[in-house]
Amino acid sequence: MTSNSPRPATPADADLYPDLAAAGSLAAALELAAAEQGLDLDVVLCNESDPLRSAGVASTAAGREPCWIFIGAESRWFNINGLRQGVQLLSGATSDLGELARAAAGWRNGAKLREIQKVAPFIEVSELAEAYERGPAAAVTVQWRLLLEDLRQEADRLDLARQTLELAEAASAEPKLRQLYPLTSHWSLHFTTCTGFPYSWDVPFVDPLRDGRYRICGPSRGTVIGEAETAEDAVALVLNGLPENCGPAVAGTANDRHPQ
Repeated sequence: MTSNSPRPATPADADLYPDLAAAGSLAAALELAAAEQGLDLDVVLCNESDPLRSAGVASTAAGREPCWIFIGAESRWFNINGLRQGVQLLSGATSDLGELARAAAGWRNGAKLREIQKVAPFIEVSELAEAYERGPAAAVTVQWRLLLEDLRQEADRLDLARQTLELAEAASAEPKLRQLYPLTSHWSLHFTTCTGFPYSWDVPFVDPLRDGRYRICGPSRGTVIGEAETAEDAVALVLNGLPENCGPAVAGTANDRHPQ
């Protein structure tokens, strides 16, 4: 007889994490590592049934969600990630619990990413993450450039990538679209009025078709606005379908403006 119940998670290997086993949990071990360095962390358990596997650290900085820490199963690693307004800004992995505590403390206290990286070099800081720290306008500018660069790398080998590139280049030349946050999904080009996930669905999007044309849909996926022969004509249909007072993209998520 087959059971549909989920399999329990494999317990953390105490041989890889003797410090966690001695403390009784990742949360307790992290607090000890922080205290040894004069740092104060508000650490919470993620999974009481396996307290060695994960933990969270609450943030006192506006807009920053708690950072979450998970351990590696086959080798000693602590993976950390932290979101701010729907965007993952903090990420990295280390085997050093003390270094991990410094990163978590920096995130908790509102330090900039480069400041956190200075005391915890394992933290990864991307150009886009730094742009998010400067504000939504900077994030939009960097995202447009990175998206166009990625599409140009793919355009020579994939027809749909070439079509999406032509579309993105035409859209980026329009000020009303250039101020929105762009993203692609299965080569469809989307524009959102917020920079965090979940994104907004209040702006039409464009699907490249395999015959070289474009289909413009939105705001919902099931609504077809029309089809266009060229990227420029597709962009014109998007512009015609923009919501009233569609201003620059703002920080946060669609849920911030339309709570569930």
